[in-house]
Amino acid sequence: MTSMLTYTFKNLPSTSKWALQFFVRPLSCSSQLRAAPAAQTKSKKTLAKPNIRNVVVVDGVRIPFLQSGTSYKDLMPHDLARAALSGLLTRTNVPKDLVDYIIFGTVIQEVKTSNVAREAALGAGFSDKTPAHTVTMACISSNQAMTTGIGLIASGQYDVVVAGGVELMSDVPIRHSRKMRKMMLELNKAKTLGQRLSLISKFRLNFLSPELPAVAEFSTSETMGHSADRLAAAFAVSRLDQDEYALRSHSLAKKAQDEGLLSDVVPFKVPGRETVTKDNGIRPSSLEQMAKLKPAFIKPYGTVTAANSSFLTDGASAMLIMAEEKALALGYKPKAYLRDFVYVSQDPKDQLLLGPTYATPKVLEKAGLTMNDIDAFEFHEAFSGQILANFKAMDSDWFAQNYMGRKTKVGSPPLEKFNNWGGSLSLGHPFGATGCRLVMAAANRLRKEGGQYGLVAACAAGGQGHAMIVEAYPK
Repeated sequence: MTSMLTYTFKNLPSTSKWALQFFVRPLSCSSQLRAAPAAQTKSKKTLAKPNIRNVVVVDGVRIPFLQSGTSYKDLMPHDLARAALSGLLTRTNVPKDLVDYIIFGTVIQEVKTSNVAREAALGAGFSDKTPAHTVTMACISSNQAMTTGIGLIASGQYDVVVAGGVELMSDVPIRHSRKMRKMMLELNKAKTLGQRLSLISKFRLNFLSPELPAVAEFSTSETMGHSADRLAAAFAVSRLDQDEYALRSHSLAKKAQDEGLLSDVVPFKVPGRETVTKDNGIRPSSLEQMAKLKPAFIKPYGTVTAANSSFLTDGASAMLIMAEEKALALGYKPKAYLRDFVYVSQDPKDQLLLGPTYATPKVLEKAGLTMNDIDAFEFHEAFSGQILANFKAMDSDWFAQNYMGRKTKVGSPPLEKFNNWGGSLSLGHPFGATGCRLVMAAANRLRKEGGQYGLVAACAAGGQGHAMIVEAYPK
């Protein structure tokens, strides 16, 4: 596929014709800071399918999402995951021995607890007879945990599954260089003093250079922030547009937090420290203050800054998923049905963050719905520029025809229905845990606002993406 950004920058250095395909009037986010009017409950079809079990989410929780290097900095990932599981047990009162299977998502794994789902489950008091496994799919890892659980239940293998995710960016693995690792392993195998001295003689000071983890694509060696900056430029998303959107996210999150709408958050008594009760990354600023920040990735002309990007976050989430008949037999009132979902994958260089654009029309067609049927949109906000570029791509017939093989555009989500309680820019983004937060936000918004269908979507490293339809459970 012809590189979109090569076309953009090589052919027209001043004004890109390619970018002009996506020029729309600047988004005005200020008017969206007011609470959206409650949606009228509509008489719509249910998405139940014949001969397939209905899968429901009974409830879901998350410990507060915190900026890395703050209150969780001395813990390990399984500590956070255990806290989320304990919070879920407290919230739902589900008997531990009724849980058939546990699945957690994570991205940057702690080598001591590579199957963090199992270690967290044991720490939270689940039976050692309850199997657990860990999945990784970048920013949609807990989405994968959920949909794996859906598959296990829909196929009749299990009735009750706990799915979740965790990330601890305060303490990521830092490795010795490969040369140093090789020497240490060979030293461990050496049997004589001569062999050891021979190996040590090959040591060089540069062996001590550590390998630091980076949020970068293995296939392109490009950081995600760099990709976001190029994507924003290609879709003609201005710095002001991005800052306005970020301000909207923080302002709506603060309002939701103050009004007690973030009901999925459960308190966590951090060992040896205080009890954490709320997300600490919500910080509404002003456009004037945000404009003072320098570009974070492409300098000096980039438009992606610390203010319009999601921040490194520690956190964990967990959801109780059941077959509908099992939930009702146990006396639960589910929050939502988990319906159709899709995963997509595209070019990891120029379309790294366009997962929602590709996944949204596919999941709508699979469910037999249109954008107008959706009452609550919950998209992962990696960067303001990423969200706004997806909006423009989704609202472009030209992009649909030239890059998606579609005759017409799907249309962009209306802002009055979009991420009304904040998003990853403000609430935080623990890579492995965000998917569950998105689904619970959609489910809780549908109950609060009276809507029937929610659409969750997210991009992920590797050029992948996910979308799912959430249907409100009848009151």
